[in-house]
Amino acid sequence: MAVRVAVDAMGGDHAPGVVVEGAIEALRQAGDELHVVLVGPEATVRAELDRHDTEGLALDVLDAPEVIEMGDSPAAAVKTKTRSSIHVGLGAHKQGTVDAFASAGNTGAVMAASLFLLGRLPGVLRPALPGVFPTVESYTVLVDVGANVDSKPEHLAQFAQMGHVYAQRVMHREQPKIGLLNVGEEPSKGNDAAKAAYPLIAALDSLNFVGNIEGRDVMHHAADVVVCDGFTGNIVLKLGESLATALPQLIRAEVQKQQLEPEAIGMIRSVFGNVTRPFSYEEYGGTTLLGVDGTSVIGHGGSSAKAIAQMIFRAAEIAREDVRGAIAEALA
Repeated sequence: MAVRVAVDAMGGDHAPGVVVEGAIEALRQAGDELHVVLVGPEATVRAELDRHDTEGLALDVLDAPEVIEMGDSPAAAVKTKTRSSIHVGLGAHKQGTVDAFASAGNTGAVMAASLFLLGRLPGVLRPALPGVFPTVESYTVLVDVGANVDSKPEHLAQFAQMGHVYAQRVMHREQPKIGLLNVGEEPSKGNDAAKAAYPLIAALDSLNFVGNIEGRDVMHHAADVVVCDGFTGNIVLKLGESLATALPQLIRAEVQKQQLEPEAIGMIRSVFGNVTRPFSYEEYGGTTLLGVDGTSVIGHGGSSAKAIAQMIFRAAEIAREDVRGAIAEALA
C-alpha cells in the first residue's frame, strides 16, 4: 500500500515551485509506493502543477488558504493562522487521511504546530530532533539538534531511548551504539547535566551504551547515536554542514596559489566533491520530531527540488517503519 504524505506546498524559501517539482520527482522515483498530497492555496498550487506533466501520478491538492511565512513568529502564527498549510496538513495527519506530514517551512512553526495538533506520545518529556552527521564509516545521528536548547538529565536519557529506536528503524542498525557527547571519556567529566545523565542512560538495559564520547570521536563513528542537548547538537550539525562549502573554497584558493594544471584541478574537484557531498543537507531529507504522536518531518528552508524529494522519502520511510509506535512501546 502506498504511503500517503501531506507536503506543505508553501514551505521553504523557494516555494511553491521547488516543492511541486520535488514532489513530482519523488512520485516518479517511488512509483506506486507513494501518494503525495500538496497542501496550500489551491489555485496557486494547481497553477504550479499546470507547468508539469503529472499524468498518472498519485497526486492530490488540499486547500489551505493561509501561509505561515519564514519570518513569522512561530507562537503567534500557530495561534492566528489556523488555516495555514502547516495546520491543514498536520490536521489531515491527525485525522488519519494521510500517514505523514513534511514541510521545509518555518521550523519553529512546524514544531509548535506538531506539538499542538499531534500532541506528545505518553511518557515523552520533551520531543527531540535527530540530525544526520557523516562519519568515516557511514553516518551517525545526533539527538537533539535544536528542539531543546536546555535539557535536564532525564531528557537526555529519553533522547538516548528515542535515538535508539530511530537508529534501529531508519538506520537499520540492529544494536546501535549509544554515546553521550562530553568533554572527556570518564563518567565524572562534563557539566552537571551530562554527569547526571550518564548513570541514567547506563541503567537502561535495552541500550548498547558505550559511555562518553568526545567531539573528536564523532566523525570516527564512536557511536551510531550521539546524545546531547539541542544547543550543542545544533552547533555540531551546522559546523558539519559548513564543511561542504568551506572546504571547496579553501581548496580553490590553494589550487590557485600552486597554479596546478587543468587535469590536476579536475581530479581534485572530483575527489573533494565526493568527500564533501555527505555533509550537504540535500542528501538526507530533513529531520523528524521524535516523541510526537505522528510523523512530522522538517526540511531545510533553502531546499532544492532534490532536497524536497528526499524529505518526502524520509517522511514515507519513518511512517512505513512505524517509528512513532516503536517509541511509544519503548517508553511504555
